[in-house]
Amino acid sequence: MPDQTPNLSLPFIMPAQAQKHVTHNEAIELLDMIVQLTLESTADTAPPTSASEGQAWAVATGATGDWAGQDGMIATWRGGGWLFVTPRDGWQAWVIDVAAIQVLTSGSWVTQGALPPLENLPGIGINAASDPTNRLSVSSDATLLNNDGAGHQLKINKAATADTASLLYQSGFAGRAEMGLAGEDNFSIKVTADGSSWTTALSLDAATGHAQFAEVLALTPGATPSSAAAGDIYFDASTTKLRCFDGTIWNDLF
Repeated sequence: MPDQTPNLSLPFIMPAQAQKHVTHNEAIELLDMIVQLTLESTADTAPPTSASEGQAWAVATGATGDWAGQDGMIATWRGGGWLFVTPRDGWQAWVIDVAAIQVLTSGSWVTQGALPPLENLPGIGINAASDPTNRLSVSSDATLLNNDGAGHQLKINKAATADTASLLYQSGFAGRAEMGLAGEDNFSIKVTADGSSWTTALSLDAATGHAQFAEVLALTPGATPSSAAAGDIYFDASTTKLRCFDGTIWNDLF
């Protein structure tokens, strides 16, 4: 028969044991400390200069003085000396110096309900799993990026001119359209029917702003617009001519 309980290591009173009250009182003292556990701190490495009966600390790594060699233990002041107890993962305690409940997790006291660290994360998956390439992965009906002030910018940066900074539109996870700086600093819009053979439909020169189309620009014929600004162009359905507004009248271009 073991002489201690398996979880809290409380001593059993053994058959024919003398001075049974000693063992009983030891178990009661341990229960008095462990049940409704309250710790002064979980970060201290040196014992306090004075302690009150029943006060307890979780001894942090690198303990000194009367706590030397007791890293990770619970130290409680009892009967004029220190009593050390080994805690187990899952124990909870109210920690006075941080005013929070902490749980022993993998040997460390962690504030229950505390936010995880949010800097330098290896990846984030929202209703999805991230991977080394897609370190942010979101599966949702929509994604909202709202302003926190006057406006909002979505920035896509690349390291060098030959690299790519673009938006890729996919169908069934196969590329169908791409817009941005693809391997150069000129802005382009590219399309593909099979995900492998790409055509640059429009390219805007970064230095001059000149637009270059891969194919002839097709305009749907329509009626004369009811309102227009100087420089507006439309394809007249009735005359099959391209017309430009000079600010006063519409003129045929050809």
